[in-house]
Amino acid sequence: MRVIIQRVKSSQVVVEDKVVGKIGRGLNLLVGIAATDTNVEIDWMVRKCLDLRLFPEHEGGDSWEKSVEEICGELLVVSQFTLYGNCRKGRRPSFDRSAKPQIAEEIYNTFIEKLRASNLTVETGKFGAMMQVTIENDGPVTLLLEREAE
Repeated sequence: MRVIIQRVKSSQVVVEDKVVGKIGRGLNLLVGIAATDTNVEIDWMVRKCLDLRLFPEHEGGDSWEKSVEEICGELLVVSQFTLYGNCRKGRRPSFDRSAKPQIAEEIYNTFIEKLRASNLTVETGKFGAMMQVTIENDGPVTLLLEREAE
């Protein structure tokens, strides 16, 4: 499982000219699901996303002391199968490591359910749709989280 985690001032997802998910201060999560992902990877990723200290103690501060849970931030979760695109050969990416859509959607939905158990606001894109994502990155802070099946 791969997640691009971005600290944001705001973020939104538009599908067919309609806003389907929108948040204020918090984290934008672009989520890639591998064919080998299980509940072990999901649970690890949920805890990492919720627990990472990515926010300053005080507005305008520069030390990262607080997690998204501690600031009561919001989460926008967007499926992103292209995170498993392999561009090493040829001129067209290969997506062999990405989970098939039916499996990926089930894992994606489980990930969202577990994030919602935190009682934070969790918004989403639309799985499998063409989406326009607007991200007002704060910092900018962008990290790649990865958990491979063992």
